Amino acid sequence: MASVIFRDETMTGRAVEEFELPGLPERISARELVRLRVREEVARHNAAPSHRFRGLVRPTDAEAELNGYRMRTARRLDWERQADAAEAAFARNGFLLLAGDRQIEDLDTEIDLTVDPVVSFVKLIPLVGG
Repeated sequence: MASVIFRDETMTGRAVEEFELPGLPERISARELVRLRVREEVARHNAAPSHRFRGLVRPTDAEAELNGYRMRTARRLDWERQADAAEAAFARNGFLLLAGDRQIEDLDTEIDLTVDPVVSFVKLIPLVGG
């Protein structure tokens, strides 16, 4: 069994937040890793729902704020809906996915967690007026 460290980074490579998830197979697809990450962050939020959500993608009816999203009401989230949104965001270049020093360009790419145990997510901010 392997572990993965999910890390959020800035465009300059500075780590913003990270957490570890143990008990994974040694080889896993990028898609499965994205979905596992989202499932874990939603489970943590749902354990104590609040107006703030710190996650990869914005929940419906939430506003972006520094290091997270503000929801109108404290509520539980559906991890599958959030995971589907994360896959869609990846497809439209909403974030970069890095395994070690390698950029993952296809969610079907298999990642060897014994070689690349750190998976980084870099959210891309859309430019205004372009």
